[in-house]
Amino acid sequence: QVQLAESGGGSVQSGGSLQLSCAASGYSYSTYCRAWFRQGPGKEREEVASIDGDGNINYANSVKGRFTISRDAAKNTLYLQMNSLEPEDTALYYCAADHKYCSDLRSWSEYHYWGQGTQVNVSS
Repeated sequence: QVQLAESGGGSVQSGGSLQLSCAASGYSYSTYCRAWFRQGPGKEREEVASIDGDGNINYANSVKGRFTISRDAAKNTLYLQMNSLEPEDTALYYCAADHKYCSDLRSWSEYHYWGQGTQVNVSS
């Protein structure tokens, strides 16, 4: 069983920064996909960024150039560094994982493992 736990959310002003963390426990594989999703008020859940065991990374166009996804194998932790935050980034951010390659996952509903989420609020 895989357990995920997010942390690092909070409230910041527009232009500020936050770093989210996702601690994982349980089995992991070289093909394991780990990703960040978010869901804002009245919006559908969307993928923010993903990284697989081979280091392949993808970003949503809306965060490209502002957010950076990374992983620390020694700590078994996934990170999302968020810079130049804007009010539209306000959302509940989730950590997700799956045993497939990220490129084989077509939607959020295909991910097997999820954290509880951490709230990010960005004010003007």
